Amino acid sequence: MTTQVLLSWSGGKDAAWALHELQQRDGIEVVALLSTLTEGYDRSSMQGVRRQVLLAQADAAGLPLLEAWIPQSCDNAVYLQRMTAALHEAQQCWPRLASIAFGDLLLEDIRQWREQQYATLGWQPLFPLFGRDTTALARQMIANGLHAQLCCVDSERLDAGFAGRVFDQAFLDELPAGIDACGENGEFHTCVSAGPMFRAPLKLEQGDSVLRENRYAYTDFTLAL
Repeated sequence: MTTQVLLSWSGGKDAAWALHELQQRDGIEVVALLSTLTEGYDRSSMQGVRRQVLLAQADAAGLPLLEAWIPQSCDNAVYLQRMTAALHEAQQCWPRLASIAFGDLLLEDIRQWREQQYATLGWQPLFPLFGRDTTALARQMIANGLHAQLCCVDSERLDAGFAGRVFDQAFLDELPAGIDACGENGEFHTCVSAGPMFRAPLKLEQGDSVLRENRYAYTDFTLAL
């Protein structure tokens, strides 16, 4: 029997590549994407990707987008409450659904946290990319047609001038020593516009870059008219 999977969707390259990897596996059917969005901002909670872009990405992937809305100040209890409601909604649509996939790459503590929390909710977490060499993975993504740009840079780890840059080989070549090629330690986040997981590329327009909390450089991306 085919295993139905819900994929955690941030709008970034790792989630997109996790979708691509799952699409290649026999016996796996990704039935929907699930994004956590922040109330009042209408953006993904980590990447800051606009909701309209997330919806366009899901449409390009041929999948519905489910949404878990969290308040701007959100503790773990509220997060799990909202996530539980979203997972219940998903199971109303797909009664056999009990697996959720994440694009995590190498942080063992994050993986263990997800395994513990989601097991409590009766769900099996999947990590299709976990343990991969991140430099090799970054090059594989680029070589196979993934197109993404940096939408958030932690300026305490990486120069804010990298915000908005295309995630390409030139970018990888310019990364300072100690910065993970996939930004897995939180150095940067990306917004995906094209790749083998999409039926057609998105046309995005790059907007302004702003520094928030005197630390995070966010670059805005909107759908081109």
